[in-house]
Amino acid sequence: MAGDGIGPEITAEAEKVLGAVAKRFDHPLELDHQLIGGAAIDATGSAFPDATLASCKGADAVLLGAVGGPKWDGGAVRPEAGLLALRKALGLYANLRPVRGWAGLEDASPLRPERMRDVDLLFVRELTGGIYFGEPRVEGDERALDTMVYTEPEVRRIVRKACELAKLRRSHVTSIDKANVLASMRLWRKVATAEAKNHEGITLEHQLVDSAAMRLVTEPAAFDVVVAPNLFGDVLSDEGAAITGTLGLLPSASLGDAGPGVFEPIHGSAPDIVGQAKANPAATILSVGMMLRYAFGLEREADVVEAAVEATLQAGLRTPDLGGTTTTTAMGDAITARIAGSD
Repeated sequence: MAGDGIGPEITAEAEKVLGAVAKRFDHPLELDHQLIGGAAIDATGSAFPDATLASCKGADAVLLGAVGGPKWDGGAVRPEAGLLALRKALGLYANLRPVRGWAGLEDASPLRPERMRDVDLLFVRELTGGIYFGEPRVEGDERALDTMVYTEPEVRRIVRKACELAKLRRSHVTSIDKANVLASMRLWRKVATAEAKNHEGITLEHQLVDSAAMRLVTEPAAFDVVVAPNLFGDVLSDEGAAITGTLGLLPSASLGDAGPGVFEPIHGSAPDIVGQAKANPAATILSVGMMLRYAFGLEREADVVEAAVEATLQAGLRTPDLGGTTTTTAMGDAITARIAGSD
């Protein structure tokens, strides 16, 4: 689903990469293009049409470009409603955001180069509970109320997911909470401790969210997998994105327990650069890497995609967001060529 804004431009490059991976490793590949967001509103009046829903439910994985734009501001239906409907329909509760340092791009980070050198962490954010969805909720002129609610099953499943992901990495999980103040976070800590014991070889540490926010700046390489409640994960993963210095290299995945996951870049639809060949397709291509790893279990293929992105950056290719002049298509072609083995 290309979506809106620069979505069609960046997903076109991701499709090239998928095709190159399929050809190199002799995998069958079937693509079904569907509408979501503003493009879907224009065509059908719905941000998430029935045809898109049916296609997503029947797929092995969903690749998404970007959704939204000023064209649809103030309309009866918002493009973002398509994203919410997609997540609900597929039962997605875990949002994954990897953050890493890239060789040759140390200067892009606001942190000193030596602090970014060995950064390789994965945020696992709970998507369906917490203060964003708690009831009661009251909005008033002089008093407002939001409620932070978590249940034992909600905490257990997200911590379980984090532990399973950590087994594919360095087997260390940092659980974020505010257990010194909030009752819901004391439950979070208790359940996280119990669930981690079910995963042999996993080391669990607890960290208060304010301490974690500081440590993410002073010692980012100390983290492996970071599992967090909805609100804290939202804030910390954005902080993690900021320390890289660019959104153009940040992919994400949203997963459930069954059915397809959704893989997409974390940046927006960037309507200001649509059609100018300035969009960086790397985050979408890295989202393809996450798809290969987490949807299909193709570790080697995912490694090849990530290595191709890194090699392309090391060769000096830079889109405008990275201070260069490489076009969207040229960046995609260079990465695809490395995957195909012709470069």
